[in-house]
This record gives sequence, structure tokens and C-alpha cells, in this order.
Amino acid sequence: MQVAVRALAGNWDLGYALDKHIISSVYLGKDEHGHDRFDNTRSEPGEALFKLKYRNDWMQVQPLAEQLRISLLPLLPDVGLIVPMPASVERPRQPVTEIARELGRLANIPVFETMVVKTAAPAGAPQLKNLTSKDEKAAALAGRFAVNDVVTNAGQWNALLLDDLFYTGASMEAVCAALRTYPKIGKIYAGAIIQGRIS
Repeated sequence: MQVAVRALAGNWDLGYALDKHIISSVYLGKDEHGHDRFDNTRSEPGEALFKLKYRNDWMQVQPLAEQLRISLLPLLPDVGLIVPMPASVERPRQPVTEIARELGRLANIPVFETMVVKTAAPAGAPQLKNLTSKDEKAAALAGRFAVNDVVTNAGQWNALLLDDLFYTGASMEAVCAALRTYPKIGKIYAGAIIQGRIS
């Protein structure tokens, strides 16, 4: 898989994505409803993630996890555990969790799927996907993540916080802030498959 690793800025210690989502986009004009149309060429990780999330192609999990192991883990010193980002959409199988499990298996790193939990939005709150600015998303996410004490060993570990898509970074920053309150977490690294809006 061809990648172009990109640094991710945020409140974590280090962060990277395998690639941006779209590597080229050609405007095709308007459709019959007056909407702009584009011919988008996705990066290889972007195409694999698209197939996984929107075509239920679970065969993409292994190559994506393997690419994370090859391209990102060497950039992140002493990862002791992996924390998948809580899902924003309920699915029978969660792509991020599946990728985290496979990465943990390949790299022999424990995965803590229930370390971070997301509480329900207050009644009448806007859906996160309908908010456009990072500040709006950050405000909507404030106090929405809790950390469970699921590490039974004494000590402190560097955590890889893993997500599929890094767009504004508001969700990942909110989870990172919550993880900072957990004494068993040392450094926090952010990892994502792609950077940019998925389409």
C-alpha cells in the first residue's frame, strides 16, 4: 500500500495519519439537482477505508492494520497499549475497533476497547456531523468522554489513540484530554488512517 505519512497537530505528544483522503479532484459540473460533482481519486489508504466503511469490505482490516504497524508504529516510541476511539455511529461491527484489534495482534500490543466511553448527547443537542467548525464540535464534546480504570497492572504506559478519520481533530482532542486524567497513561500518540473529509 502506497502511503504519504502526515503529521497530526493536537494536544497529544505525537500524531500521524497514513495519508490524506483525496489525492486529486476534478470538477465535473453540476448534476440534475444542481449539486457540484467531482471525480475524486482517493489515496490507497483512503480507498481501503472507503471500502471498509461504506462497502462492508472487512478484507480491508488486515492490510490497513499492517500498514499502521509498518508506517506509524516506528514513529511512536514504546507504545504500550492501543485505545480505539469510541464510535460516533452505531454499527454491528466497528471499523476502528476491528483495525485496532488486528494492529494489536500484529504488533503484540494490548488493546483496551472499553477504556474510553462516550456518554449520550443531551436531549436536543445537534448531531456532531452537522457541526462545521472545530470550536462547535469541541463545545458539543466537552465532558462527553469518561475513562474506565481497566489497566490492572501497576505502572504507566504510552497509549496509541487510534481513529480511522482525522478531520478537525475535535473528538480526538476531547478523548486525549480525558486520557490525561488517567494516571496509568504516559504519553499519548494519535494515529489515523486518513486525514481529510471522507467521500
